[in-house]
Amino acid sequence: MSSAARRASHPALANGDGEYGPEEDEEEEEGDEGDEPEEEPRLKYQRLGGSVPAILSTDAAAAIAVTDRAVLLGTHDGTLHILDFQGNQSKEIKAHTATINDISFEDREYIGSCSDDGTVVISNLFTDEKLKFEYHRPMKAIALDPQYSRSNNRFATGGLAGQVLVLTKKSWVSGYNKKVLREGEGPIHSMKWRTDLLAWANDAGVKVHDMKTDRGIAFIEKPKGIPRPEVLLPHLVWQDDTVLVIGWGTSVKIAAIRTDSSQGLNGMQRSISAASSEKYVDIVGSFQTGYHISGIAPFGDLLVMLAYIPEEDDGDKKNSTSVSSRQGTAQRPEIHLVSWKNDVLTTDALPIHGYEHYKAKDYTLAHAPFSGSSNAGGQWAAGDEPLYYIVSPKDIVVAKPRDTEDHIAWLLQHGWHEKALAAVEAGQGRTELLDEVALVALTTNASFHGLLLTTLKSWPPTLYSASPVISAIEPQLNSSSMTNSLKEALAELYVINSQYEKALSLFAELLKPEVFEFIEKHNLHDAIHDKVVNLMLLDCKRAVHLLIQHRDIIPPYEVVEQLLHASKSCDKKYLLHQYLHALFEVDIHAGKDYHDMQLELYADYEPRMLLPFLRTSQHYRLDKAYEIFAQKEFVKEQVFVLGRMGNAKEALSTIINKLEDIQEAVEFVTEQHDDELWDELIRQCLQKPEMVGMLLEHTVGNLDPLYIVSLVPDGLEIPKLRDRLVKIVTDYRTETSLRHGCNDILKADCVNLLVKYYHEARRGVCMASMDEEAQGARVNEGSSRTGDRSSTLRNLEMKSRTRCGARCCLCFDPLSIQDMSFIVFYCCHAYHQSCLEGGLDSMKSNSNARDSDEGSEDDDGSPSGESRMRCVLCTTAAA
Repeated sequence: MSSAARRASHPALANGDGEYGPEEDEEEEEGDEGDEPEEEPRLKYQRLGGSVPAILSTDAAAAIAVTDRAVLLGTHDGTLHILDFQGNQSKEIKAHTATINDISFEDREYIGSCSDDGTVVISNLFTDEKLKFEYHRPMKAIALDPQYSRSNNRFATGGLAGQVLVLTKKSWVSGYNKKVLREGEGPIHSMKWRTDLLAWANDAGVKVHDMKTDRGIAFIEKPKGIPRPEVLLPHLVWQDDTVLVIGWGTSVKIAAIRTDSSQGLNGMQRSISAASSEKYVDIVGSFQTGYHISGIAPFGDLLVMLAYIPEEDDGDKKNSTSVSSRQGTAQRPEIHLVSWKNDVLTTDALPIHGYEHYKAKDYTLAHAPFSGSSNAGGQWAAGDEPLYYIVSPKDIVVAKPRDTEDHIAWLLQHGWHEKALAAVEAGQGRTELLDEVALVALTTNASFHGLLLTTLKSWPPTLYSASPVISAIEPQLNSSSMTNSLKEALAELYVINSQYEKALSLFAELLKPEVFEFIEKHNLHDAIHDKVVNLMLLDCKRAVHLLIQHRDIIPPYEVVEQLLHASKSCDKKYLLHQYLHALFEVDIHAGKDYHDMQLELYADYEPRMLLPFLRTSQHYRLDKAYEIFAQKEFVKEQVFVLGRMGNAKEALSTIINKLEDIQEAVEFVTEQHDDELWDELIRQCLQKPEMVGMLLEHTVGNLDPLYIVSLVPDGLEIPKLRDRLVKIVTDYRTETSLRHGCNDILKADCVNLLVKYYHEARRGVCMASMDEEAQGARVNEGSSRTGDRSSTLRNLEMKSRTRCGARCCLCFDPLSIQDMSFIVFYCCHAYHQSCLEGGLDSMKSNSNARDSDEGSEDDDGSPSGESRMRCVLCTTAAA
């Protein structure tokens, strides 16, 4: 088989919810034997969804391990994420503070991880139990004993220190016994433990150690001419209990563990000297690749290779020490399915997100435990198929073998309906597949497309598989054989297959009224970016509501651009007006970049909204607006824009000469707060006698009517002047009468308040001590005469207790000292008379120096030399 025939096109990937995404746009490779029939692929691919996209949006994948219970994902920030097989996170372990380099697991519940922060952590899958070991050097590999729970929690680890450490829990005391299994041969890069056999790779090569007898079994030398391990890591995987597969650089070696001296598999002689007479290693397979190995895993009797294609100008790798994949120019990684003799069965290029920026060491391949092996037809029993996880920093793709339905769908996609029918009748698939095949036959003739649509709507989806029918219709999408009925049938099939975004595209193209309910039902707001025009044509009102409600997803500039460049015959300006108007009512700033355009749209479709828009928005050009209004002869709008431009006189002239509306002219001048503008108003009105009378009517309260009358030239006839003057006089008298009445009421209120203040000021002030007040409060609490005291008195009591508390405000001694008078002011400050007189004397002496030359009087008019009692605190504060 030629390489061109083996090389498959980039496969379509299914995302996490099972929907198949579009194939990547890239030309297929052309070969000399391109006419050979295309080989059927062996694997199918699906992106891991669930929590993975959210995790990798803020972090990057670094390591992965797959158990029969969960997927273990380690990231660059040192977090260990426990995922189910759909990618949903069930637990998060903050294990490390730097990149996780390796993850190992034990069948029951324990997880081991190591990191660049120099730590090894053993975590429990179900509890918060966690053990941490510090080594102060980056740790690169870890392997738990497969019998970890039953072997005193034994595990092995290694890193840049170059030691292979084996730790075992002490039996009777706390702590761990540490044993150095090997050292001095460079950093440890990879490590795998199977039954009693531990294999690791360092700078020298790969070593296999029998942990049961504590003896080394073999040393397999590092391949020559490969990049250093820091750039291209070695990969170890146990195919079973006795076969170790090594992928390093461009070299693959398959080592079989033997227990006697017989020849190796395939007639190959024993090639590695054994350190033990009981076990030794045979290299039963070895070959070179034309690509760098980023991962390797078993596939029954075959191998799955994760291939990184080096740059073309770096083809000679004999003396190379680095991988030359320049930033942004890397090729897609590929999955190669090969035999032990490097016979390539199939090759798939993977559309990994961001592959252009990745290097070989950025990819990881892990496989889930599986049982059984492939049969002659390359199919797997249900539950036995292996799963392969291709990991890059921002993406995880899951590969698994294709099943019978995939095989039949592939036949149908290539037009081999007879072979597909024969496969179903031969019992290779479910009996329901026969109905699948029948539907595909209806897609081949345009006259049957209506019947196909009717059949799909009437048949339960459980009777057939949608994928083969979809595969038969999709090639016709851009051909002349595609009819609306077939297009709708394809949309219905997409719905059945949970490919809702593809179904939405077709429903929108067909202008189906139920498309809005479909969007809401399946939460497809992210998928309507390129469907604005179709939705607006279908139902403008509902489309506008949808677009504005989700304007954080579909920003206004996307909507406007699509409507402006709509190729269909529609009134796109009207659609723009509807959208921008509704957007402005919800958020006046959201469409600010299009307010100039919105002025034109309002002028064309809804002029009544111009003035509210002009008053609210600050994001339009005044000269542009004036030009539009002048062209459309919108006078009021011209006046508003002239006023905002600062040209108030021209605006006033426009009101008087074009609108001839004195009331609006007066309102305009009033808003401007410019006295000169009143003179301009009078001057312009005097040129039109009929406006002088109207001016007199509308300026009451703003201008003196007599002033206007005095400016009227002699002999000028003003219509209805006498009646208007009578009205002005009458209105003035009414206004004067109202003012007198208001003054009388105000005076009466002042008198009443002064009387009330006088009575309040005559009330006594309670100067009891705090103890007496507390006792009085207890007495009053049991008394029923609480209503006798007014609220004002209670307020004064509270004020007195707050301000003086029955103590002198100067000496702070109690007021009730025997044979000593005290004085209380209305401000509730109290003083001993002797203290107050002394304080006043001190204040007077300080002010005499300032006032002696002036002979000033106090505020109340008494000479400053006279003695007058006043509150020291309040006087000082006022000063």
